[in-house]
Amino acid sequence: MRGRLVGAARERSIVSTDQVANEPAVRTLLSGEAAASVPAWFPDWARGFAEQFYAGTSCLFVFHGNVHDLVRQSDKEPAVYGSLAEFLATQLFGAWDVVVRHDLSHGLRVFAGASGERLRKMVALLSERIGEPKAWPRDPDAILALLEQLIQRNLMEEDPAKRLSIAVIFDHAQYLTPAGDLGQLTGPLGARLVRLLSWAQNPYIKRNNIAFCLLADQLSEVNERLVGSPHVATLNVPMPTAADRRGFATWFDGRDGKLGNLTNFTPDQLADLTSGLNLVSLERLLALAERSHIKLDSESLKKLKKGLIERQARGLVEFVEPIQTLDDFVGNDGVKQRLVDDAALLERGRLDASPMGYLICGPVGTGKTYLAECFAGSVGVPCVKLRNFRSKYVGETEGNLEQLLTVLRAMGPVVIVIDEADAALGTREGSGDSGTSSRVFSMIASQMGDTRYRGMLIWMLLTSRPDLLPIDLKRQGRAEVHLPLFSPRDDAEVNFMFKVMARKNKFKLDPAVLPEGLSKRGYSGADIESIVLSAKRLALTRKRDEVAGEDVARAIDDFVPSAQGLEKEKQELAAVLECTSMSFLPEDWKERLSHPEARAKIQERMAAIRKLIEE
Repeated sequence: MRGRLVGAARERSIVSTDQVANEPAVRTLLSGEAAASVPAWFPDWARGFAEQFYAGTSCLFVFHGNVHDLVRQSDKEPAVYGSLAEFLATQLFGAWDVVVRHDLSHGLRVFAGASGERLRKMVALLSERIGEPKAWPRDPDAILALLEQLIQRNLMEEDPAKRLSIAVIFDHAQYLTPAGDLGQLTGPLGARLVRLLSWAQNPYIKRNNIAFCLLADQLSEVNERLVGSPHVATLNVPMPTAADRRGFATWFDGRDGKLGNLTNFTPDQLADLTSGLNLVSLERLLALAERSHIKLDSESLKKLKKGLIERQARGLVEFVEPIQTLDDFVGNDGVKQRLVDDAALLERGRLDASPMGYLICGPVGTGKTYLAECFAGSVGVPCVKLRNFRSKYVGETEGNLEQLLTVLRAMGPVVIVIDEADAALGTREGSGDSGTSSRVFSMIASQMGDTRYRGMLIWMLLTSRPDLLPIDLKRQGRAEVHLPLFSPRDDAEVNFMFKVMARKNKFKLDPAVLPEGLSKRGYSGADIESIVLSAKRLALTRKRDEVAGEDVARAIDDFVPSAQGLEKEKQELAAVLECTSMSFLPEDWKERLSHPEARAKIQERMAAIRKLIEE
């Protein structure tokens, strides 16, 4: 099959300038026969490359994403795995005359996979045209000039049969043509960019078997003037699918002819449990079990997987592993019931009925983070918090976010918690940072609204100021379910919250020791936790493991709540206005909103509070 694929390309030849102007279809478009020549086992990105190359649309390709993972090198058994660059050299360019590979560390090298005979032939061809490999320069600009010499000499060959098929693989291309402002592209960086663009635009190169492949982890790290050119094709290499992981695990575990030596799971189970991992990370898990002679069980797999995913995400995610569930959440019964029902649907695998995301809002201290943790403890899927992915370096913020989203998509289903969302996510009108905030906002908004990931990526945006969150993120189809939280409304809720907070902080508190009428004091969840910790401290200083009534009474008398009355009122009003279902509201707010013009009056009150605060 590969011979037919390459042979089709060899039929093309350079034409005159007049022909280029008058015959735009000189390079044969991909026919049904050519498409059928692509082996069926090739991954989608490889088939995409073949289609675009033979269509004549481009000769310069940027491969991005999971480009440094293991790739199966053939469909034969036993399986063989290698790098993406090896796949390019031995499969896509397996019968080409010359394949060279470049990175800033090693310079330019002849690259022929494991075939020594093919390597010798390549060296002989190149030595005749640009000198022996040991004499090649190491400087990247000198190497590009040498490649230019090779290409021009090849194009000037009068006999088409003597023209070489040439593939150049640039590894870690982001260091060759990094993202940057126009002012930074003077000198060598600008010259490299212009040379690559000139190759991509050259009609003579496009009509011959000459291809340039740039490999980069993140597309945002490669200069945007290159990847944005209509003459350049970009191809995403995705994270491995469950079938890919199953095939790799079966091969690795079965190399000795036996399955089940390394894990307590079947290959199907292991493929499901390792969602979010690439094959390099999966190999590390299995190799560790092989060397230690200790089978992977559920606990060790969970621990190791967490560390590997955090490393893949460059430390920009934090796993949430709470011990509490929605049974430990008190008050806000309508909100709690909605999340209980959604967790049950997820457990049944009904991802199609899951919301794209939640907006959890309410005054400070009402338990927004605690509710997210309780949901994570009940939902039965991984839950992560995003750490600060912003950087002071040009393009790195977008690169960090791109890497995060790639890992999260592969992990799904997963719950993603973003605390202080109004500050973390930026706005469409971000300014003062060269447009970084607006690009971050656009990337997150686009991902949140991608319905292909409904039930796979479940967003939970937490904020006490939902009025500051852009409406683009709050609309239906993104964070579509808005859950308002309020302080406990009656003594039963307050007493239960004291009990839960004591359990959370690992000591006992009997609600019977609590005084009556605590609900009238307007304590928030954070206030109650502060009182509980103070009572615990008093008990421990008296060398008691259980809190007594006198400890609680003293802690309550000593506690001074925050004095930001107007600010908290504004936050509660904002939460009410954002609510997307009357069932989420407590009875007093339901009754208030039943009156005509109630919402208008709330908005007027918010405006008045805002004016008072600003003054």
